[in-house]
Amino acid sequence: MTRFLRCGREAVLAEVDDLDAALALYAALRDAALPGVVDLVPAARTVLIRLDPAVTSPAAVREATAALRPGDAGRADSGTVRIPVVYDGPDLAEVAERLGITADEVVARHTGARWTVAFSGFAPGFGYLTGDDPTLDVPRRTSPRTRIPAGSVGLAGRFSGVYPNDSPGGWQLIGSTTARMWDLSRAEPALLVPGVRVTFRAVPRCG
Repeated sequence: MTRFLRCGREAVLAEVDDLDAALALYAALRDAALPGVVDLVPAARTVLIRLDPAVTSPAAVREATAALRPGDAGRADSGTVRIPVVYDGPDLAEVAERLGITADEVVARHTGARWTVAFSGFAPGFGYLTGDDPTLDVPRRTSPRTRIPAGSVGLAGRFSGVYPNDSPGGWQLIGSTTARMWDLSRAEPALLVPGVRVTFRAVPRCG
């Protein structure tokens, strides 16, 4: 069931039951390309629909969105990004112990899973990735770190992600990458945007 909240004259917030429903609605809206809709911002249980009030109205967008059949739409696909990772994170051994497998198996599962950027948040360039391996589900750290280096690769719940900049955080860190998640010199600063497929590749530490 979709619930709608009006956000002024230029946006409608569609609220659904869970992440899968949010991703399906986002894909359906992207495929539908509704007149006057200028941007879509998916989150864990919502999709913010930004509109041009000179072209359409919140009421028209709500009506058109309610008529969509998200279950019939595939997830939006914005290409694939391959990220090299050195799997030497400080929490790798603890993650392996929590999951009841070896550290090598954690790496194999992380690189073998198919990941998709579900939504962005927390910091510019931080993508929340959902994967197809249900075993990679670990809680956040009970005590967040005050500083996590840019490029750190982590797990939290059913998500994986890469920290775009040095920042505090509570994810379980399993590795690091030199790939830049956020770069203002690029046409699209964020490397990981909703719909992008992501594959991780294990690489040795240089030097």
